[in-house]
Amino acid sequence: MEEKLYNFLEQSYEEMVEIRRHLHKNPELSFQEVHTSAYIAEYHESLGNEVRRNVGGNGVVATMTGGKPGPTVALRADFDALPIQDEKEVDYKSTVNGVMHACGHDGHTATLLVLAKALKHIQAEINGTVVFIHQHAEEKAPGGALPMIQDGAIDGVDVIFGTHLWSQDPLGTIQHCSGPFMAASDHFSIHVQGKGGHGALPHTTKDAVVIGTQIVSNLQTIVARRVNPLDSAVVSIGSFVAENAYNVIADHAKLIGTVRTFNEDVRNQIERDIEEIAVHTAKAGGAEVDYQYFRGYPAVVNHQTENEYLARVAQEVPGLTGVHEREALLAGEDFSHYLNEIKGTFFFTGAAFGEREVNYPHHHPNFDFDERAMLHAAKTLGKVTIDYYKQA
Repeated sequence: MEEKLYNFLEQSYEEMVEIRRHLHKNPELSFQEVHTSAYIAEYHESLGNEVRRNVGGNGVVATMTGGKPGPTVALRADFDALPIQDEKEVDYKSTVNGVMHACGHDGHTATLLVLAKALKHIQAEINGTVVFIHQHAEEKAPGGALPMIQDGAIDGVDVIFGTHLWSQDPLGTIQHCSGPFMAASDHFSIHVQGKGGHGALPHTTKDAVVIGTQIVSNLQTIVARRVNPLDSAVVSIGSFVAENAYNVIADHAKLIGTVRTFNEDVRNQIERDIEEIAVHTAKAGGAEVDYQYFRGYPAVVNHQTENEYLARVAQEVPGLTGVHEREALLAGEDFSHYLNEIKGTFFFTGAAFGEREVNYPHHHPNFDFDERAMLHAAKTLGKVTIDYYKQA
């Protein structure tokens, strides 16, 4: 059965590339993926799969029942793009101004669609049911995973697997991690309200720029002096705005930043610490702050048994050059919501161009990936799906 699957996928590789490039040329932002959603639904309907549209928003859930009894395995791919201008000079460059697939979601979707077609080819031999979860809005909190779950996307599902094509990992590799894998992703804003005035009369003002810089400096002590060194955490300021004329002392400044954590207690602590530091630093300078903290996705915590199963099965997938356990990283992913509900694991499929000096990172205007990685991802996801009945 697996040889039939692999052969079908290899013969369908050009279709996979064609789908990916079509999606890359026609990206849609989070919560606006109307045409992409319809494209996905129509593809599954053409295969004869049971299809639910508009799941939790623009999500699509397709179901295929195998010819033999067995567990229900879900496979997830996201399909939203980012508000970034595509600067690549390729014939599949985005045709939408200011919008591009800068994170590989077009490849995730193409991978899962063609894998669905390959699994349909061997449907009679499959033990159990396969649920294809095509998720909208991964890039923008509150994201698409939670509303899809609330709308029944994983009802009756026993296990879920997902992968991310990763441009920074070598082509041909599978990178996995048991336990905490990707971080909780939050952001915050601090609005400093001081007292403006003439640049030549600083003693009559409460300088929002000076106070804001003191807040930025003091926030660096959170990870350095308040968080246990054994716990990973990041507090980063991404923007500091206090626009004024050259001879005017600013009456207000706005800071925005992000917090990344794995431990929920540390997450709660940092939320409190930022407020405490911002309020008291501003008060010392005679100013006030308006502080807002926005919770994003929780940490992606892979289930050990399912991750070990993935790693073991991936060793048997032809074409891969290595299956490696990797360190966790502080990027965020709302696949975490699925793992909070059911068992499963999320892994990376290496997608770097080996012959290029620079592989641009995700969310970069020149981002791209080696499309052969889609075939590796499809074979791996297919193998873990058709073999899972032995594990269940």
